Amino acid sequence: MRPKPLLDLLKSVSTQTLYPNEILIVDGSTNEETQQILATNTFPNLHYFLVDANHRGLTKQRNFGVSKVNIDSEVVCFLDDDTILEPNYFEEIIDAFQSDSAVVGVGGIAINENFWKKKDNTINYNSKRYFEFEGYVYPEGLRNIVRNYFGLQSNLLPGRMPEYSHGKTCSFPITGKVYEVDLLIGMSFSFKKSVFDHIGFSTYFEGYGLYEDADFSIRAQKYGKNVITTKAQLSHYHNPSGRPNQYRYGKMVVRNGWYVWRLKYPQPSLLAKFKWNAITLVLAFIRGINMLTTSKRKEALAEFLGRMVGWFSLILNKPKIQ
Repeated sequence: MRPKPLLDLLKSVSTQTLYPNEILIVDGSTNEETQQILATNTFPNLHYFLVDANHRGLTKQRNFGVSKVNIDSEVVCFLDDDTILEPNYFEEIIDAFQSDSAVVGVGGIAINENFWKKKDNTINYNSKRYFEFEGYVYPEGLRNIVRNYFGLQSNLLPGRMPEYSHGKTCSFPITGKVYEVDLLIGMSFSFKKSVFDHIGFSTYFEGYGLYEDADFSIRAQKYGKNVITTKAQLSHYHNPSGRPNQYRYGKMVVRNGWYVWRLKYPQPSLLAKFKWNAITLVLAFIRGINMLTTSKRKEALAEFLGRMVGWFSLILNKPKIQ
């Protein structure tokens, strides 16, 4: 249902230094707009599939696409349709795989969402408000500042999941390096095709599928390492169409967040349980405070209520790990 963003993405694919052997469009639209725009804009190696209601939804469409991948392919790359690639994106993704035979998953960096800055050595950065790493600093948002003051921040690098699940959300500075992680982000991740001989995307994450990428990343680690290469760059524009309402989103944040936490840590310690719940409530109340600090008060209230309902629902109805 996003034909114009998809066309913009494909135009950025067409200028790649390493062009894909195959492009699969798995369209869950309920109209023909995407089909029509692709009929008038052709791209080499593109195969289009319009799926019915039985295959509609992020994880179902990903699994459908994987089933159509050419048998000779070695790497399967996934991209959100509201992304734009830098010209050497695929070349850098393949280089990351070739740099270490143990790597099974590779993610890129959204440069328009990267707020790291070179550290100014004349400035004394407050450690509660800035995260320092390899000569760069990242200005923390309110949610992380509060977590820092309450001792609830992760002590691991970005992309790593601590025992209480809530990790750092700042990604990495653009250093040109490759970093090992637990979690890759679905807007830009790629996996060796051999991984799909063992696992697929979980149908627990129906529809919008929040955190389905985290779920798959965690399960893929059974077969090798996940890494982020800061040389594979793109821009992510978060097109609002196709997203759930704020109440449903807030509920998903909590319930799906609990799911991926317990997937990686089935038996967390008592302290980890306390921290997960404490952070979940802190983030919910910060979202509630947005009713006073933003013009989108109804959305803030709806998400706050969704998060709280999601949290209370865990008492009697916890998700079942598939």
